[in-house]
Amino acid sequence: MAVERTARERIEDVVREVVRSSSLDPMADGQAVRRLVEDAVADYEERSLTGGLPALADRDGVIAAVWAAVAGFGALQRFLDDPGIEEVWVNEPGKVFVARDGVPELTTTMLTSEAVADLVERMLATSGRRVDLSSPFVDASLPDGSRLHVVIPDVTREHWAVNIRKFVVKARHLDELVRLGTLTQHAASFLSASVRAGLNVLVAGGTQAGKTTLLNCLAGAIDSRERIVTCEEVFELQLAGRDVVAMQCRQPSLEGTGEIALRRLVKESLRMRPSRIIVGEVRQEESLDMLLALNSGLPGMCTVHANSARDALVKMCTLPLLAGENVGARFVVPTVATAVDLVVHIAMDSDGRRRVREVVAVPGRVEADVVETADVFTTKNGRLVRAEGYPPHADRFERIGVDLARLLSCGADEDGDYLSSRDVGSLAGVGS
Repeated sequence: MAVERTARERIEDVVREVVRSSSLDPMADGQAVRRLVEDAVADYEERSLTGGLPALADRDGVIAAVWAAVAGFGALQRFLDDPGIEEVWVNEPGKVFVARDGVPELTTTMLTSEAVADLVERMLATSGRRVDLSSPFVDASLPDGSRLHVVIPDVTREHWAVNIRKFVVKARHLDELVRLGTLTQHAASFLSASVRAGLNVLVAGGTQAGKTTLLNCLAGAIDSRERIVTCEEVFELQLAGRDVVAMQCRQPSLEGTGEIALRRLVKESLRMRPSRIIVGEVRQEESLDMLLALNSGLPGMCTVHANSARDALVKMCTLPLLAGENVGARFVVPTVATAVDLVVHIAMDSDGRRRVREVVAVPGRVEADVVETADVFTTKNGRLVRAEGYPPHADRFERIGVDLARLLSCGADEDGDYLSSRDVGSLAGVGS
């Protein structure tokens, strides 16, 4: 192992020297650096044949390690390359954790404080964002779409806290979520028809429950002719190949100027001729602007942290109050009731699997300052089944050629069996 490490260090020194002399940007020219690494390894192996240098026991391993050190993210790169790992976090240099299929585990990776700081600096290099004493928190996107969050002392006790939430593309369409067991074909066909009909959808769930993936799949049901504008804190949604404008927030400069908050993005999106507006997540007063947009006839979707569909509606009735003292519950509650049409709640099981727990309709009525709801799908005996409720705006389903009554009544028989995906999909007008 010591011999192998020495060989890696020698090859790494050679590659770094070539990178410096050729003025390559390792982060931007990763393929060029990989070729340099392969050439350096080949040269090393040729020289080792003469006996002057020890032979390499693991050629591919050395190439991967040197490339990660020069153009990747060092000791963390192998976790980012592992498709089974969804998240990586560093509590302190000697405690690096990963989540594999939703289950956390402590790794054997040992870093130094200097290595952690160097890795963060390299991760932020392409984002244009920074972390320092004046700005001890940072949210940024890595080149592969993963989301980076960093907190430094003295906000943390002693060490830098680093979290990398990988963008693991397990599904891009609702039918793929059906194959993963996240929801049933019946519910997927209903949600697909609801999105095409222009209903406003609120996706609720906890951290890592799969809200963004579900939102991305719902967006996949939007007609390709529609213009979509997305607003996010950092880029996470993947809607390539469409008429789409994606916007993200911006941190303030060192002088404290130039910040662009999510609320500003929502307002600007309305000036961009959108057919749909999608907000990655509402957390604060931007929820008011989102509600106003949805209440003006513009279809849209967003996510919110909540433990249930009911909690999500309560939160949407509370967050807009942060926008100012002149915003009161007497205005917000009925606005939520008329702006939100469906709430889809998703959660993670103890085994790491994500499942839709309920789909709740909002008919638009308020009773005693409480938004009325109707269960469209609910979980019974661990399975998502059809409930008795119906969504609002049945006329919108008719306009796209969907028989809503047949679609919702075609579900389970006495044994809990569903019609085939072809039958249910045909009723929704989407096929299997």
